[in-house]
Amino acid sequence: MAIIETLSLGQKYGRQYTLKNINLRVDAGDVFALIGPTGAGKTTLLRLLNLLEKPFEGSIIFDGINTTGPNSHYLEIRRRMSFVQQKPVVFDMSVFGNVACGLKWRHEQSEAIKQRVEGALNLVDLIDYENRNARTLSGGEAQRVAIARALVTEPEVLLLDEPTANLDPNSITKIEEVLAHTIAEQTITVVMATHDMSQGQYLANKIGVLMNGKLLQTGSPDDIFSSPISREVAEFVGIENILDGEIVDKDGNLATIDVNGTTIQAISDYAIGERVYVFIRPEDIILTLAQDITSARNTFRGRIVKATLIGPLFHIKAYCGFPLLAVVTRRSAQELGLIAGREIYASFKATAIHTIKK
Repeated sequence: MAIIETLSLGQKYGRQYTLKNINLRVDAGDVFALIGPTGAGKTTLLRLLNLLEKPFEGSIIFDGINTTGPNSHYLEIRRRMSFVQQKPVVFDMSVFGNVACGLKWRHEQSEAIKQRVEGALNLVDLIDYENRNARTLSGGEAQRVAIARALVTEPEVLLLDEPTANLDPNSITKIEEVLAHTIAEQTITVVMATHDMSQGQYLANKIGVLMNGKLLQTGSPDDIFSSPISREVAEFVGIENILDGEIVDKDGNLATIDVNGTTIQAISDYAIGERVYVFIRPEDIILTLAQDITSARNTFRGRIVKATLIGPLFHIKAYCGFPLLAVVTRRSAQELGLIAGREIYASFKATAIHTIKK
């Protein structure tokens, strides 16, 4: 059942559209991640969902209620949501006092406030900080206070705007652990905006790609990262092997694709003669020094152009009649002697290839 729906939603400031024709569905219990570059419109969309702004056009339906209609129940709906902004705001008072604010504004009883605040602080692992002044906390700790303050009112929907932006790696890990624990322990719907794609994959069961104010694709993490619907989405989610080709033969759904004079076999529904983009994820490419017997339908001899260590992985750029990027572990790169100039064989399965029509 949908808890949030948007229909042809648009927002405009002056003559410029920030969002255009956004059709979004978030079901109760979903963890929905909006991914996209800075300036894509993610924050604007969250502010609209939280009813902090009125849309220029379109509708927002919350639990069956049209929030832009005459009987929008504005205050009632807002109380069913909590919003954690990118830059956490903490008041010049104790951590306990900061988390208790929303409950006091709702005139809850003191004993109930104590129990719920302590429960929220336990959830974000800050129970030992309850008497500390919140202004003395680190950025990551202040963000956890903001999350506890949002959760203590027991919202049905939690909105998060870049919850780990500008934090150090240790703080990012802690925030992600807190959110994962919260999602597992509580019956709550989460809509979060992030430019960190790995965070979206880790936390969310659904992802939407927002770019230039348009929602280009929604689906499961596997849909988005393995089957992008456009070159623009593919480039954003990190598919670096994007080749231009033409389908020259078909055997059922097994297509033979001409790429720069070399043929690649892929599973594709497109017909002979169609121009297509061929997407191959670097992690689906296997590099060997000899042409091994393999079940992969695609094996090409090539030469390494460049080998670069990035984090724990070597990024191997090779030319096999067309450029390819593969990733291997440091140990594999050292054992195989994968250095610039080395001849290699690159293999990948037909099922590892995703094609879209140009």
